[in-house]
Amino acid sequence: MLAKTKENYKWYALSCTTLGALLSVLNSNTLLIALPVIARALHASLETIIWTLMIYMLAVTVMVPAIGRVADIIGRKKLYVSGFALFTVASLLCGLVQSGGQLVAARFIQSVGGSLMLANSTAIVTDAFPKGQLGRALGINSMVIGAGAVIGPILGGLLTSWHWRWIFFFNVPLGIIGTLWAAIQLREIIELPEGQRFDWLGTSLFTIGFTFILLALTFGDMVGWHTPWIVASLVGGSLLMLLFIYIENHVDQPMLDLSLFRQRLLAAAYASNLLNGIARGAVTFLLIFFFQGIWGIDPLWAGILLTPFALAMMFVAPVSGILSDRYGSRELSSLGLAVSAIGLYGLTRLQINTPMTVVILWMVIMGLGSGFFFSPNTNAIMGAVAAERRGIAAGTRTMMNNAGMVISIALGLAMTASSMTPEAMQGLFAGTQVGSQGIAVQEFMNGLHRAFWLSFIISIVAAIVALMRGPHEVYYQETGSGSNKA
Repeated sequence: MLAKTKENYKWYALSCTTLGALLSVLNSNTLLIALPVIARALHASLETIIWTLMIYMLAVTVMVPAIGRVADIIGRKKLYVSGFALFTVASLLCGLVQSGGQLVAARFIQSVGGSLMLANSTAIVTDAFPKGQLGRALGINSMVIGAGAVIGPILGGLLTSWHWRWIFFFNVPLGIIGTLWAAIQLREIIELPEGQRFDWLGTSLFTIGFTFILLALTFGDMVGWHTPWIVASLVGGSLLMLLFIYIENHVDQPMLDLSLFRQRLLAAAYASNLLNGIARGAVTFLLIFFFQGIWGIDPLWAGILLTPFALAMMFVAPVSGILSDRYGSRELSSLGLAVSAIGLYGLTRLQINTPMTVVILWMVIMGLGSGFFFSPNTNAIMGAVAAERRGIAAGTRTMMNNAGMVISIALGLAMTASSMTPEAMQGLFAGTQVGSQGIAVQEFMNGLHRAFWLSFIISIVAAIVALMRGPHEVYYQETGSGSNKA
């Protein structure tokens, strides 16, 4: 076994979490490219394919905060390693399915493994690195995520041209390596608090209530907002969440520490994270519709066209992380969201005959903005909490981002599909109707513009919210003192 001095351990820990992040991003981006092909191969409806994508995001959104709290109680290593192993097994199952329903079920199992990794990844890095180096570490992590986002779509196109099942089989050897590496290298370096209890009632209320709300937001426009089960989900979920808030304010050891939201810095950082997810979440998904359905390009070239965003983010993320260690997160986070808004505005001008170079330009601008936002914002969140609260702090950050993306995809699909028949949307997505020969192109483009306008407005609001964290940031120190950063 490699020697693990205190100085060296932080790099081993970072290598474990970046490998997990790389696997997760590769999985998401390769799958996104392959969805139209999978729909045709499994004879799956558009609703089933959307479930394939959304079940993972919904499950992660709901489970990560609870898992983060469990990790604060029992430790992070065992949960992270278990998540890596489960994700790997589920990837194998995904590659063996014979129907759309089986794929949705396998993706749910995969989401449990992904949740165990996501809930602990950032906290493991924060435990291992001193405050002055945390932004740098998170920047490296973001750079690897960006690299995965660059490689993923191209790899997805290549694997899909061979067979779509390799989208999932490809994860298995990486997952085995990652599981073994994490099991060998990770350790618990933070002393676990004694006498901690898990809030089962609060967790149950949150899980059920939030699931109901997200399901209603996701499928309300598709089946009709007046449909009984949509109304029941919204009302019931809202009541359960109100009860959850009441319970969490009256128990000694809550699942979700609501005091996090009473701290100005954290409230603004979490809110801007949520709004960024809503602004950006649907963009890639809708561009896949446009590239493959309107332009009629194959999965490989569609994947290549998605890489400028990720490349820009990959190069900027480590720089913004280092800058946030020195100058704080407020201006950098707000600048990133404002730059992203410029790119989104460009996409509102997208037309069927828009030159490819122009589309690439707007995607690069969006990537630059995202790179300037993520590392500083995460640095601010993780640097502002004590070690025993890092799991729930990281879990809440992931929950906010994923909830935003779920809402974004639901809204984006609803706005795009509002003026089209279900048959036209199905044909567009599956690639059986391409260009002006098969679908009402102008109706689709009008809906696409509405979705991008909404994303632009929300990104502007997010930039303003990011500034509301205040001009100074207080970073938690293990001694109990704080240090201010302008």
